[in-house]
Amino acid sequence: MMKIVKYPEEMQKISSELRSQGKKIVFVPTMGYFHEGHLSLMRWGRTQGDVLVVSLFVNPTQFGPTEDLDRYPKDFERDKILAEKEGVDILFAPKSEDMYKDHSTWVVVEGLSEVLCGKSRPGHFRGVCTVVCKLFNIVQPHIAVFGEKDWQQLKIIQKMVKDLNFPVKVVGRPTVREQDGLAMSSRNTYLSDKERKEASNIYLGLKMAKEMVEKGVVDREEILTRVKDFYTQKIPSGKIDYIDLVHPEDLYPIEKVEDRALLAVAVFIGKARLIDNILLQRRN
Repeated sequence: MMKIVKYPEEMQKISSELRSQGKKIVFVPTMGYFHEGHLSLMRWGRTQGDVLVVSLFVNPTQFGPTEDLDRYPKDFERDKILAEKEGVDILFAPKSEDMYKDHSTWVVVEGLSEVLCGKSRPGHFRGVCTVVCKLFNIVQPHIAVFGEKDWQQLKIIQKMVKDLNFPVKVVGRPTVREQDGLAMSSRNTYLSDKERKEASNIYLGLKMAKEMVEKGVVDREEILTRVKDFYTQKIPSGKIDYIDLVHPEDLYPIEKVEDRALLAVAVFIGKARLIDNILLQRRN
């Protein structure tokens, strides 16, 4: 039977007891409204340790003043059923007032947080790092599992863990996609039928870039221009936030694909801001 925990102090006490018993804790942090992407993380996490903890917390500090905090999709009862089906041992679902009581301390990973999504969403990763830092201290996991769709977030959390000497192994797992390639996201529910059809072209643009690189097109400007033109044509109701070619680890722009590179994009379609990425590998 899955246990539901609502208070940070209670969760911390449970985790301390589990660790004292020699139990290996695997942790999947989420904002809920589960889809197959979340469930795949839980499924993998279930195989990696003794106790699987999933957090369900829509973190207010990572949303900007004009963003979608108030309308972010929620369905606790549905999420509870799905989590239990995946063998989750503990569902940690705290309230904002309990997570941020008299709060005035923030965690910032400089450099990595200032590019891509960090550039267009100031303060976003400060909120992400702070809440993940808090969750790690509360849940005390041995392994934490994140999706690679949020590649920048994954790299920032890995850097934070390394810099602050957290005894946590942060693991990235592959993006889970719909049949037409659209990366699964809770925000996909914002899309109308027409917008949903257009959104599938986000991944098609990334695949096009991958094929270009494999055929020897490695220049930054040519790749970005081709992808931008593709999106402009195929996603007429969309607005490009960014398209960038960066190093997969430090996320700084690269001028040419010498070995591996990450093509990362963010596109506004209707009320949704959708992100995606693909690793590009030059053929020898």
